[in-house]
Amino acid sequence: MTLPYFLRKDGSSGPLAFAHRGFSLDGLENSMAAFRAAIELGTVHLETDVHTTRDGVVLVFHDESLDRVTDSTGRVAELAANEVAKARIGGREPVPTFDELVTSFPEARLNLDVKDWNSVGPLAAAIEKHGIHRRVLVTSFSDRRRRAVLSKLSGRVASSAGSSLTALFVLLGPVLPAALANKLLAGVDVFQVPVRYGRLPVVTPGFIRRAHRLDKQVHVWTINEPAEMERLLDLGVDGIVSDRLDLLKEVLIRRHQWV
Repeated sequence: MTLPYFLRKDGSSGPLAFAHRGFSLDGLENSMAAFRAAIELGTVHLETDVHTTRDGVVLVFHDESLDRVTDSTGRVAELAANEVAKARIGGREPVPTFDELVTSFPEARLNLDVKDWNSVGPLAAAIEKHGIHRRVLVTSFSDRRRRAVLSKLSGRVASSAGSSLTALFVLLGPVLPAALANKLLAGVDVFQVPVRYGRLPVVTPGFIRRAHRLDKQVHVWTINEPAEMERLLDLGVDGIVSDRLDLLKEVLIRRHQWV
């Protein structure tokens, strides 16, 4: 059964276009301007990240500190929300709250990378408050952290395997009995992976076949070159995460796969 999260804008199945931290050629990642630009280009799938302030406000932000992308400094988990509110991404855009993102784009489907343990409870509470279980996918490099969020939710949400389960499937997938694989991957709907980990290829025809055999999707990050997008779509991947949603849209239009 396909969860609502994995349907495209018109309710059909097909390759998903994920805007990686929104869409901004000016480096305004994870800003409302970037998310708005992605929505205006035509996608509903926004890839983003979650951190939480000292006083429990869930933010849409990638780094543990403000230093890299804003005009302020300090670790998010050690700052109050009103302190973070003074920061500007690229000197221009405020750091969005999760509530702001959810309410501003009611049709958006959110791919949420839970970056720290401090965010587990607050994120689950926010999903419950807004009742957006059908609109979110919860992921984390940590399978334990991902499961911790899922355990606090009253309803089913889409979820991606973390690093440990993905590595296990990459290395042992060819010999792993289907029954055992299904048990290990309970609650997992998709593998969101890079093309390779170091020198180890991940997204191969065999990997995709094995994932599909278990009814798991394969989404690949972060792909910004049209030729690579074409190659991966030819292999049969189910979604592409890209900083260049504009180029991905052009590729999908040429392939008659854009909604």
